[in-house]
Amino acid sequence: MPDVKHFDPEVVLDSVEELFWRRGVSTTGVQDIVTATGVNRSSLYATFGGKRELYVAALRRYADRRSGPVLRLLAEDGRGLPAIAEFFRGLIEARCSGAHARWGCMVTNAHAGAENDDPDVRPVLHEHHDRLRGAMCAALERARAAGDLRPGVVLATSADVLATLAYGVNLRSRAGATPEALGETVTAVLASLATRPEEIR
Repeated sequence: MPDVKHFDPEVVLDSVEELFWRRGVSTTGVQDIVTATGVNRSSLYATFGGKRELYVAALRRYADRRSGPVLRLLAEDGRGLPAIAEFFRGLIEARCSGAHARWGCMVTNAHAGAENDDPDVRPVLHEHHDRLRGAMCAALERARAAGDLRPGVVLATSADVLATLAYGVNLRSRAGATPEALGETVTAVLASLATRPEEIR
């Protein structure tokens, strides 16, 4: 087994992130981490602390490196509702196909698990939610400026609805929902906001 001086902590965190993301924190033991990383317990503890500290580091890494860039793109996209529609298409594709299909979202999984009560986990969840909601709100503001929102749409409330819809896509995809069913739900929600639903592409 390599010792603390002979492994790359970033590579270890990559493996640990995928392990927690796929299996969840409650069903992942320290021996699972040792097996996945090839790093012995004493070296893991010396570098990262225990399983809890490793999980928090992996969760923050996921939120920053996987979710962060996607949410920045949405927040900066000038198209409004089409940008939101594209965000959800990408989300559904990522959740239902490819290497991480049916794993859900590590952040959403944490919201649904007992770990959400951990005082070090909760700030990560709140920060991620604020970024998600903020990105939705920015896109809705652009949609309103373009005249694409129906009268009476409340931006803050609609941003909350869309953020909650993203969590729902993540959870339902993990439970086996089809891309078609998820897409129909997203289309229905966006159509309820749009002055011209047929133009949301």
